[in-house]
Amino acid sequence: MTVGKIAGAPSALAKVLVVDDQEDARWVLSNLMRQAGFAPLLAANGEEALVAIGKEVPDVVLLDIGLPDLDGFEVLTKIKTDYKTTPVIMVTGNGNTHDAVRAVRAGAWDYLTKPFKNEDVLSTVRYALEERRAKLQVRQILDPPRQADSLVNSMGNSAAIQGIQREVERVARTNFSVLITGESGTGKELVSQAIHARSKRCAKPLVAVDCGAISESLIESELFGHEKGAFTGAHQAKAGAFELAEGGTIFLDEIGNLPLAMQGKLLRVLETRRIHRIGSSKEQKVDFRVVAATNADLLAMVERHTFRGDLYHRLAEYTIHLTALRERKEDLVFLVHRFLTQTNAELDKQVKGLSGHAWGILQRYDWPGNARELRNQLRRAVLLCDSTDGLIAPELLGMLDQRVCPQLPRLPERLTQAHFETSEHQACPLCAPEEFMTLGVDFPLKDLIGQITTQVERAILLRALALTHGNKAQAARMLHLDYKTIHTKLKTYEISSIHFMKDDYKLQKDEAALRH
Repeated sequence: MTVGKIAGAPSALAKVLVVDDQEDARWVLSNLMRQAGFAPLLAANGEEALVAIGKEVPDVVLLDIGLPDLDGFEVLTKIKTDYKTTPVIMVTGNGNTHDAVRAVRAGAWDYLTKPFKNEDVLSTVRYALEERRAKLQVRQILDPPRQADSLVNSMGNSAAIQGIQREVERVARTNFSVLITGESGTGKELVSQAIHARSKRCAKPLVAVDCGAISESLIESELFGHEKGAFTGAHQAKAGAFELAEGGTIFLDEIGNLPLAMQGKLLRVLETRRIHRIGSSKEQKVDFRVVAATNADLLAMVERHTFRGDLYHRLAEYTIHLTALRERKEDLVFLVHRFLTQTNAELDKQVKGLSGHAWGILQRYDWPGNARELRNQLRRAVLLCDSTDGLIAPELLGMLDQRVCPQLPRLPERLTQAHFETSEHQACPLCAPEEFMTLGVDFPLKDLIGQITTQVERAILLRALALTHGNKAQAARMLHLDYKTIHTKLKTYEISSIHFMKDDYKLQKDEAALRH
């Protein structure tokens, strides 16, 4: 999207209202906005600002605190009362920390201190616009596009899902064996249900077997059945999944977990369409269509000789690959609405949606657990949500907490130089891996490195803010980051610079009291 354009309105430039009583400041800021592709609106005082907003609601407001008529905070309060979705960036003079804290408490989106750098102003305005667009997207989930009787009703309306829908329509009415691949939580079972529902076998059963959840000693009985007395505990005869799926479809989920010994028996059943119950000498003819699913790379397993190549080719007469949620984030709007609606009904609650910050977190997160993880996070958030506005706040999502294993030592919220110069740094598993490994933790190296890296990056950001007393622009320069990048990282880690400024302001007050 072109910078300065409004989402959903390609021909409209984003409008930025500049409110400042100094003509030079208005001239500089308006030219800066115009050069960046925005449409500047100007006001010399508070009354002019409110009149201008009444005629044409801006997308962002740059509001100076020191106005000659109305106090900047009065103007802020009026704007937030009547135009809640319009972000207001307060401009404070001489780095006044107290004004900055008060502005954010009053509902300002962010603040800038004079003198400021042009790039800091532009980065802040752009980020405010991004968040506003996110809030507008949240509203759009109330009436998402629907298509009757299709995967769009359950998975979304992205190009990826529409492509999967076309593949399902193409293969459903055949008798091909279908292999569905994709990461855990991408909706493989939903696709198997769609294939069955559109097949000529839809009036017959769809029987699902989770090959990864059944012990090796029982999997043969679950698939093919057994006769009474066939083994200890077989007190009566039992039909297996293939018999139960007679005339319909059998869905073999997580087929990559099937033991090698069973793979040969399954291949024979697929080729002969006949089964033997355990303990029976009779062959039984069965009529079924097989759909299998896996989150593993079966071809790589074939090369490692952990999965039979002939079975793979028998299952993969037609393959459908499901795209991960991080690669089709345009479906987030639909999925959030669907899961919120379901959970509200389940819990008898009236949660309307997500706050702008919470929605931004959802969009930036990579969703390694895909739609299943999204559903779980939202169900938990709805359960915990008691806000009067009915919106889910960022702290209710808990995604960052899940990234850090509870058994990993947590770094302190406020780091001091002592943490880096004394033995206190031994609390960090990166600094003392030998101590950490004695905890008996058993995790993949890749996961551990990712979790520790997350902690270290968050700690460094906290340290930089502590050293700069909450000044994000100065912290960004210290870390050789641009302003937008540090802004994104702070929001991702749910770090607010305000508590640093509060501490700094309290310290200034205490020092002033001592002086008097």
